[in-house]
Amino acid sequence: MDEFAMGSNNMISLYGACKNPLFSADVPRSAGGSSGGSAAAVSANMCDFALGSDTGGSVRLPAAYCGVVGFKPSYGLISRYGLVAYAQSFDTVGILSRDVATSETVFDLLNQHDPNDPTSLSNQLREQIALSVADGKRDDHKFTIGIVEENNLDLSDEVRQAWIRAVEFLHAQGHKVVTVSVPSVKHSLPTYFILSPSEAASNLARYDGVRFGYRAGTDSDQEVLYAPTRNEGFGSEVRRRIILGNFNLSSDFFGNHYRQAQKVRRRVQHEYDAIFRTANVLTHGDGDNKHVDESAGFERVDVVVGPTSRTIAPTHDEVNNAKASVESYVNDVMTVPANLAGLPAITVPVGLGASTVGIQLMGQFGDDKKVLEVARILEQINQQ
Repeated sequence: MDEFAMGSNNMISLYGACKNPLFSADVPRSAGGSSGGSAAAVSANMCDFALGSDTGGSVRLPAAYCGVVGFKPSYGLISRYGLVAYAQSFDTVGILSRDVATSETVFDLLNQHDPNDPTSLSNQLREQIALSVADGKRDDHKFTIGIVEENNLDLSDEVRQAWIRAVEFLHAQGHKVVTVSVPSVKHSLPTYFILSPSEAASNLARYDGVRFGYRAGTDSDQEVLYAPTRNEGFGSEVRRRIILGNFNLSSDFFGNHYRQAQKVRRRVQHEYDAIFRTANVLTHGDGDNKHVDESAGFERVDVVVGPTSRTIAPTHDEVNNAKASVESYVNDVMTVPANLAGLPAITVPVGLGASTVGIQLMGQFGDDKKVLEVARILEQINQQ
């Protein structure tokens, strides 16, 4: 995985770049990040399933690149005990496998309260979620699928055609397809890259070489403490995000950056609440629709469908070019909204071999089973 889970291409692992087994080794391609190693292991048939940490798409993006299933459950359902925190309000343990059924089996085993994890949902809240989900259950197993207008971005031809194919397949199976709007989703990427580095800067402050962690030999020279250790102990991408996070948390920019990003995050949550049929137990009765234009007349949906990435897996040479750091951030544009709102999302491969494209399904908070059910339907597309 990428160092401290910070990356979109798994190029900054201590052990070197991870190669995508779906493509020829002559022209190595990205396995996605940060949990690209987990996706590559599943794609190469080295294991039946693997776990990963999904902070902004770090399970779903590798799954899309490597042609496997990548499932990020609702925030707080799977324990994070033992996971090194990157951005604790985003981090979610996800599951990678070759089929949806395996991911669901693993999810059922891990989906329980853990008193060792303070972010683990309580049993009482889990019961409330179960009741809310039961109210929105579809006995006919015919779903209303939403297409988010704002997801119509600059996509490669392969990705766009796979998206169209997935929508047409779901429609052909008798499911209703409608267009919905989540206006603030266009602000998701900058919001994520303000909040997540801020949390990372706070979490990684403990790596000072005194309490634990790497200690540079010149740390105490000339009465300088911490600086050499933190310079040598972190890679360039980790240092970049720590600096960015500390900048956003500084007294001069906290109000205009961090606080405003939190407001946008809450707005994104409310707008997703407004498009789903199932109520969000965390915000129900909290004015969840007050930020949404009720005159828009959008029909409420069960899940939304869209691409997981803008392109197929880039080559290592493309990742290493001068614009790599910026481009890698943009690659998360389709996946970060689920983390901002804490929603369940799954990537299903559409196509076979090197032509595989990851298509993402996203549902209401706690409605993980419905997301998995629609995913099982969508994965049948490759049997045609």
